[in-house]
Amino acid sequence: MDSQAPVTDDSGRRLAALSVGIGVLLSAAKILVGLAAHSTSLISDGLEGAADVLSSAIVFAGLTMASRPPDENHPYGHGRYETLSGLAVGGLLLVTGLGIFWRSIETLGDFQHHRLQTFALYPLIASVAIKTVLALYKRRIGRKIGSSALEADAWHDLTDLISTTVAIIAIVLTLIDPARFDFADHIGGMVIGVIVVWLAVRVVRQTVDYLTDTMPDDKKMSEIRAVALEVPGAQDIEKCFARRTGLRYHVDLHLEVDPEMTVLESHSIATQVRIRIKEELSWVADVLVHVEPAGGSRERSAKTTHFPVGWTGH
Repeated sequence: MDSQAPVTDDSGRRLAALSVGIGVLLSAAKILVGLAAHSTSLISDGLEGAADVLSSAIVFAGLTMASRPPDENHPYGHGRYETLSGLAVGGLLLVTGLGIFWRSIETLGDFQHHRLQTFALYPLIASVAIKTVLALYKRRIGRKIGSSALEADAWHDLTDLISTTVAIIAIVLTLIDPARFDFADHIGGMVIGVIVVWLAVRVVRQTVDYLTDTMPDDKKMSEIRAVALEVPGAQDIEKCFARRTGLRYHVDLHLEVDPEMTVLESHSIATQVRIRIKEELSWVADVLVHVEPAGGSRERSAKTTHFPVGWTGH
């Protein structure tokens, strides 16, 4: 059962738009201050932040397209655009992480000709506070509306927070003892690149699961069955499948009823099952109910009649 207050897709789009604006300011500040302070770690973190801005823009576009209603050519809606945007975020992270790592290796032997400046820490400290709040809020909203893209973007923010911490440690070590830890600033950039690549693999794996119609977890499937069997006349569930199409799931359910009842009676029960599931499970977009006679396999093979109910796409 879902007792949480509903959160609309507009919440995700507004949050993604806000994230773009904040990200532009933070990444620009890190890159400019990094250049002025001669910090490889700060510049790397700024580049990672710039990728974060682009990923938030991709998420915003995906959520906008996914919110379009079903039409004749897309009876299941346009939710897969949201999943595709999550995959794009993963690809962007992979390219960014590899680029940061390679650039840090290239500059590893170039020891500082200019002393690292203390003010390199200022944008990093501000970033920790802002990104912490933003990541937690994105993750909460993403889970409420079932947005894989928004959750991927939240993980990206958390990675940005980890990479920022790495940059802070590298800069502090270099400031404490430049002679001994001059390389730390460059190593910090390499670590940031590795973290971003790891996150990219995680995000891509999750979105590929959605695109290949991976079933939801056992808890969700049990909830579908439990709600369906609450309807009077619903005797058992022979089969139950579900696949994700964007923010929510479409369910294909084979419902067993008394084989002696009329077509009209069985159709009425199936309709009630469909309505009950949609009302009580906010993460279900629609349900296609197949009516089957209750009993053994021999009876089912001889008498099975399918009366699909529902599947309007709304």
